[in-house]
Amino acid sequence: MSTGQAEEVIDLLDAAAREDGVAAVGEQVVLRLRPGARGSDHLLARSGETLVGYLHLDLFGDAADNKVAELAVHPGHRRRGVGTALVRAAAERAEPLRIWAHGGNPGAPALAAKLGYRKVRELLRLRRPLDDALPEATLPDGVVLRPFEPGRDEAAVVYVNHRAFSWHPEQGAMSIEDVREKEHERWFDANGFLLAVDGDGRLLGFHWTKAHTPDLGEVYVVGVDPDAQGGGLGRALTLAGLAHLRRSGIGEVMLYVESDNAAALAVYERLGFTRWDSDAQYAK
Repeated sequence: MSTGQAEEVIDLLDAAAREDGVAAVGEQVVLRLRPGARGSDHLLARSGETLVGYLHLDLFGDAADNKVAELAVHPGHRRRGVGTALVRAAAERAEPLRIWAHGGNPGAPALAAKLGYRKVRELLRLRRPLDDALPEATLPDGVVLRPFEPGRDEAAVVYVNHRAFSWHPEQGAMSIEDVREKEHERWFDANGFLLAVDGDGRLLGFHWTKAHTPDLGEVYVVGVDPDAQGGGLGRALTLAGLAHLRRSGIGEVMLYVESDNAAALAVYERLGFTRWDSDAQYAK
C-alpha cells in the first residue's frame, strides 16, 4: 500500500469512527498500513476517485488458521452495497474467513445474514470509573513488581504470554517483534507495563496498561504463567495496573474479555467493571 493510499484509508476510518462512536478496525490493522508491513491484503472500494470503503484481510490468520477481515464504509456511502462487495471480494481471496464487526454495529447482523454468515464469537468491552477507592494490590509472598525494561524483557514477556494465552486465537501469537513495534507507539509507557517476578527474577506475570486518552485507560493485557495461577497474582496485577492509571490522572478504564470466559468475567465484575459494548466475529 502506498503512503497516499494509507492516508486515504486513515481519513475514511476517522470518518467512520466519528459517525459510529467506535473504531471500525482494531489497532493491528492500523499498524499494518505502515510501509513495509507484511501479512495483509488491502481491498479498496472507490466511487470514481473517492475512497468509499476499505477491508483489511489478515493473511497470517488466527491460531485456527482462519483468515480475518475488518472493514469500514464511509458514512456518506452506506447502504449502497459497498460492504457487500468488499466481503464477497475477501471471501474469494481467503477461506475460511472470519469477519469482525466492532461496537455492536447495528448493520452487521443484517449484512452477515444476507451473505450466509453467523456470529461465532463475541468480545465484550467492560469499563469502570477510577474515581473511587480501589482495593489494595496484595502480591503473593516472594513476588515483587517492577517496570518493563525495553531491550531486556521482551522474550520473557512473550514466553509467559504464550503460556497464559495458548488457547487464544490472537493473543497467544504475540511475538517479540510485536512487542518491540509497540514500544515505538506514542501511548507506550514502560512504567505502566508492570512485571511480577519472584526472588530469582523469573517472570510470573504482567499487566500491560494503555492510555488511549488523558481520560481513558485500558487493561491492555494481564497474563499470568499457568504455574503461578491460583494464588491471586492475576487480581493483584490487575489492581496494581488500575492504581497506576489512576495515579496518572486517568478517570476511567476499559478492557476486553471473551463473552464465554466466565471466570475472567466474574473477577472483573467483582472489581466493579460493567458492560460497555461488544465486538462480534462472524463466519460461514
